This record gives sequence, structure tokens and C-alpha cells, in this order.
Amino acid sequence: MRGLIVDFGGVLTTNVFQSFKQFAEAEGLDRDAVKRAFKEDREALGLLRQLEKGEITHEEFEPRFGARIGVQDTDGLVGRLFAGVGPEEAMLDAVRRAREGGIRTGLISNSWGEGLSYDDAPLSELFDAVVISGDVGMHKPEPEIFRLGAEKIGVPPEECVFVDDLRENCAGAEAVGMTAILHRGPESTLPELERLLGLAPV
Repeated sequence: MRGLIVDFGGVLTTNVFQSFKQFAEAEGLDRDAVKRAFKEDREALGLLRQLEKGEITHEEFEPRFGARIGVQDTDGLVGRLFAGVGPEEAMLDAVRRAREGGIRTGLISNSWGEGLSYDDAPLSELFDAVVISGDVGMHKPEPEIFRLGAEKIGVPPEECVFVDDLRENCAGAEAVGMTAILHRGPESTLPELERLLGLAPV
């Protein structure tokens, strides 16, 4: 394996769905209201897909999605959804170690528009290429975005390891020939990365 491509939210950050639960509790909603909306409400998922592809702005998304989950105050909704998310230092370090070891590294992220910023992450230090869904007009798990990510780091998909916290995105990566790791925390992902990429254990 000569390439490592990772997701942003939920891989390089702490658990996104835990942040969604904290948001729901603060709003007086059922803890799983946000996750359930994306799994069971086709209109809510459709709004997210439009946002990811840059077809609507986060200002357009927020009131429409807020109405789907029963939130009245939708100002800054995306930022509030991600308020409980912080950097996952062990995963950031793993990407850094891989790159220092000669592995080509890339990021493929489904964006939430300008409501979720990448500015706090040292992307230029970590990655040879960055693919943000809203910038390229496609989103995971569409196969084209995985092929684009591999092309940008100059490594065939078959020689890339891909890490994501969503099963459907891992399946999309595997469909183009990548070896996918379903991220459930650094304690399970790091040993797999060390095995597949030949990284020395921390």
C-alpha cells in the first residue's frame, strides 16, 4: 500500500454522532433525532446531499433542515451540530507518521458548506491532496470522488487505504478497489493502519 486517504469529521475529529447527540439534548430533542433524520427522512438526507455537493449554501440548509428535526432557532445550526467535535490527536499523528514514512496522503471529505471549517486542521502539513465534496460537485460514496482522490495523490486505488466512520463510504471506496477501514476509534484503526502501511507502532 502506497497511499492513505482519510475522512475528516469522525476520523480526524472526535465522534461526530456524539456531538449530534449533545446538540439534540441541548435542544430538548430525542438523542438520536439528527442521526435518525439522515437515516429515515429522505428529504433531510436530500438536503444534506445538496449541501455536500455545493448545490445549496449552509444558510439555505439550516432553516430547511431545522424544520425537519423540529428546531426553531436555526441560526448557526451547522456550527451548533458540530460544537462537541474536537481534534482526534492519535489519528492526526498517524497520518503525519504515514506521510513522513513516504506514504502519499489524501483527504476526502463531504463538506457542510462554510458552516463547518477546516481551518483549524493542519491540512497542508498532513496531506499531499485534499478533495472537498462541495468544491468538486460530488460526494461520498459516489465512486468518482474516490477515483479523484487517488488520482490527486498519484496512487492507484488498489494501492490505497481509505478510512471513514460511515459504512456506506467504506463500501464506495472498496467498489473502486481501495482497502477500507471502518473507523470506530483510534484503538481499532491504528493497528490496522500499522499493519497495512508498515507503520511502526506508537
